[in-house]
Amino acid sequence: MTVHLVGAGPGDSDLLTLRAARLLEIADVVVHDRLVDPSVLALVPPDVELIDVGKRPGHSHSQELINELLITLGRQHACVVRLKGGDPFIFGRGGEELAALRDAGVRCEVVPGVTSALSGPLAAGIPLTHRGVSHGVTVVTGHTRDGQGVDFRRLANSQLSLVVLMGVTFRASIAAQLTAGGLDRETPVAVIERAWTRDQRVVRGILSGLGDLDIDSPAIIVIGPAAQLDLTALGSLAEVASA
Repeated sequence: MTVHLVGAGPGDSDLLTLRAARLLEIADVVVHDRLVDPSVLALVPPDVELIDVGKRPGHSHSQELINELLITLGRQHACVVRLKGGDPFIFGRGGEELAALRDAGVRCEVVPGVTSALSGPLAAGIPLTHRGVSHGVTVVTGHTRDGQGVDFRRLANSQLSLVVLMGVTFRASIAAQLTAGGLDRETPVAVIERAWTRDQRVVRGILSGLGDLDIDSPAIIVIGPAAQLDLTALGSLAEVASA
């Protein structure tokens, strides 16, 4: 009896790992989040129970209840798949579920997924690091456990790409704090909604206008010089790198 903590990747089922796809074929029950793409759930055999524990406005399963559910299912079934969008251990609370299962003596296995933090920008043609443009990447959540905003003033660095997950609600505050920390108001910004899905949408702008962009969750916010790059536009990389 094993609970498999599986990363579903950022969107389309083609981005699943082979191990994740195989586990979905043999699972007894699949416990999934709201952001798992329908194309991924379509791989689950029709006779397998699907349990949706996704968090939605006005309707949310507490992490404690999810942990208890996984423990119970792990003691009842040979193969339980806990399916989470992206990679479960990049702001996916995978660590909390892993700890709860191990504390309860339930066998568990980790199957990493392609994280949306790094793959999402590529859906918009944005390489997060590029010689002469960006020398590194910082990935940060847009809010903390208590729902308050993160202090972004310390993250203002014009040589890095800043990737913000779950930051749509706090985007105006994020922009104001980064500006207060010294980041240029004209710094490029890109927002990728529902990356790697049929509903993908990319919105670009500058830091000073981030709070006014018409964007919806789920979305990945990229801030920094690399945000203006687009691998689908010929010449854009060379032009920005030489600017």
